[in-house]
Amino acid sequence: MKITLPVARTHPPQSALALPPIIYRLSLLGLAALNLVQAAPLDEVYKLGPDSQTQPNVPAGRVTPWAQLPSQAYSGTLHDYCVYVPAQYDAATPAALMIFQDGQAFLREKGDYRVPTVFDNLIYRREMPVTIAVFINPGRKPEQPEASAADWGDRSSNRPQEYNALDDKYARVIIEELLPELAKKFNLSSQPEDRAIGGASSGAIAAFTVAWHRPDQFRKVLSTIGSYTNLRGGHVYPDLIRATDKKPIRIFLQDGVNDNRGLRGEGANATYTADRDWHAQNLKMAAALTARGYDLNFTWGIGTHSNKQAGAILPEMLRWLWRDYPRTDDARDARNRTLLVPPDFNPQPESTKKP
Repeated sequence: MKITLPVARTHPPQSALALPPIIYRLSLLGLAALNLVQAAPLDEVYKLGPDSQTQPNVPAGRVTPWAQLPSQAYSGTLHDYCVYVPAQYDAATPAALMIFQDGQAFLREKGDYRVPTVFDNLIYRREMPVTIAVFINPGRKPEQPEASAADWGDRSSNRPQEYNALDDKYARVIIEELLPELAKKFNLSSQPEDRAIGGASSGAIAAFTVAWHRPDQFRKVLSTIGSYTNLRGGHVYPDLIRATDKKPIRIFLQDGVNDNRGLRGEGANATYTADRDWHAQNLKMAAALTARGYDLNFTWGIGTHSNKQAGAILPEMLRWLWRDYPRTDDARDARNRTLLVPPDFNPQPESTKKP
């Protein structure tokens, strides 16, 4: 059974200017970086639900310390990464894999996404497979600072080049450099249907580009406030999708109608650049993917270039992406219809829990 979210399907307007604009004084790139950490009032309507919060008696996975991955694809740089390992992981059974660009943002315990907590809850209820998550930051030189909530790396790392370019160099980082390191420590499924990749803003187009170049390795994409714009040519994707044979990729697109709208200046003096309109480009992506018959879901909220909506609906987006992972369904066998706990899991008694 195909399950979709109750989201509004929006068709591209005759003119991107027909949609309500947000006028900015700042440059588009500067604004994108600012809004990633400072949500506007329009974004505060989105609240995290219980799936994004720690719940009693749910087995908690562990997160490894940050490690550094030297890069050959981008000589002289390294990538900081860490790994979430679910409590239910069994080295005897291949696990699914999901990789998050701008990993520090998706990992943070008090951030907008809180992926480890969401994974704990969904895996426990068998709403997604046992999945190892990798949080990887954009490449940086050893003397450059690590990415943080205040600076995702646009001003201090290789992020603009790695994430926004349409070549296959970043895919090489993930497939030729990261995956072999992971394989040394974890038993991961080799099936591309068991591998997902995601990100926000430039991290979203980076995730899509990895799957676009290597659908033999990744076939699920999570894209939030995606930068399918002319930063380094990403605006061509809608036309490229229409002109290329369909690839076996499943994708969820999320964006806000008040995302960066390609306007600079104020009033009658405002200038509009269509290929720098984030939301119009997301509309074009949805239209192109639909036209080519891709397995697509999308939702357009009221927000800006912010992670608030995506964080609030992350559990539902994950359920949709992983909706058909292989499970035996037998009315006489309830093993796949029980809560998933490790064999040695002992929930903490209520009487001993700290207030």
